[in-house]
Amino acid sequence: MTITEDYIDASGGDWDDVIEKAQATSAERLVVNMGPQHPSTHGVLRLILTLDGETCTEARVGIGYLHTGIEKNMEYRTWTQGTTFVTRMDYLTPLFNEAAYCLAVEKLLGIEDRVPERASVIRVMMMELNRMASHFVAMATFGMELGATTVMTNGFREREMILDIFELVTGLRMNHAYIRPGGVAQDLPPGAAGKVRELLKEMPKRIAVMRKLLDENPVYLARTKDVAHLNLPGCMALGVTGPLLRASGLAWDLRKAKPYCGYEGYEFDVPVSDGGDVYARYRVRMAEMEESLKIIEQCLDKLQPGPVMIQDAKIGWPAKLALGPDGLGNSPDHIAHIMSGSMEALIHHFKLVTEGFRVPAGQAYAAVESAKGELGCYAVSDGSTRPHRVHFRDPSFTHLQAVAAMCEGGTVADVIAAVASIDPVMGGVDR
Repeated sequence: MTITEDYIDASGGDWDDVIEKAQATSAERLVVNMGPQHPSTHGVLRLILTLDGETCTEARVGIGYLHTGIEKNMEYRTWTQGTTFVTRMDYLTPLFNEAAYCLAVEKLLGIEDRVPERASVIRVMMMELNRMASHFVAMATFGMELGATTVMTNGFREREMILDIFELVTGLRMNHAYIRPGGVAQDLPPGAAGKVRELLKEMPKRIAVMRKLLDENPVYLARTKDVAHLNLPGCMALGVTGPLLRASGLAWDLRKAKPYCGYEGYEFDVPVSDGGDVYARYRVRMAEMEESLKIIEQCLDKLQPGPVMIQDAKIGWPAKLALGPDGLGNSPDHIAHIMSGSMEALIHHFKLVTEGFRVPAGQAYAAVESAKGELGCYAVSDGSTRPHRVHFRDPSFTHLQAVAAMCEGGTVADVIAAVASIDPVMGGVDR
């Protein structure tokens, strides 16, 4: 055991001896663990807090409890199979993970301009729906942690409308693997556009209800105003992006600054606040959901008939799917073609699925504006059918660096608000 001026570090030995030495010091500070199994750490995050009474004098972050080895696993799978891994990283923003990865692969292939327009529009629509779903979870869990259970139930209720659309389009509520290199897995099914229009009609009223609960709520303001402050220089020094950065006054949004998937053709604003506190981050996220609704409506107007996968049989998996007795499968026309009409097509289909396509040697970086900030994918190819290396810049991982700056000097209760305002997901941190 070592005793310093600030705290006591007990690392074994006789307990009576530990107590005797602890009583011999005048230090009144306490080191406690918050997590890794704690409802307010947004997953298996461990916070080591040094407390002086109710004041947090030091906050350290412990990660690695959810390590999945996703990036390493991808080196043993084909480029297309990689989408089934990346979608499971930040499990609240799966479609952003898929988009960043596929954009990087398409850069390596040199096919950015050959991705069908309809596929790009569908990608944008699905990402904006995912942005809203992620923000609803952020608001819901934040409300729950502050004791506002009404906010929690409302947030998850609104998210269900979006998950219903995801299930209709991709067959799954989460972990979709829907965005693929060259396009998307399948076209929108019948009724999907109508379902999205229903959401556009209903969602503004739902968001207004949530604003009514929180915007001017004195209890909520007391817990969020001037709490966990992080100014613009601090954000720049720590690599903070997304709603946290925009809540500190900088209108930096990759959809505007470095457009992808045709975002330059959409009209929307970038919400900004100069508050730099928990409340400002809440207001930015609420405004972003309203802007997402504008983008989604424009997506529906832009949807034109056409393919949703690159017209290159050496890259694009068949995207014309049909519902069969065993679930989703290839269209009957495609099955008839490869099974009876062409031996070459059957061999090619077999090799494409089992071996995958080859990607020219090189490296590429692609980034998207995720619900939490800049989500980047760095992909390296050695010319084979599998990635040589794939590494992600996950905003949750980067933003956890800001915990100390936000929490030190505040109260224990403010630590809860600070972590919630970061909105980290440990699946993205420990990938």
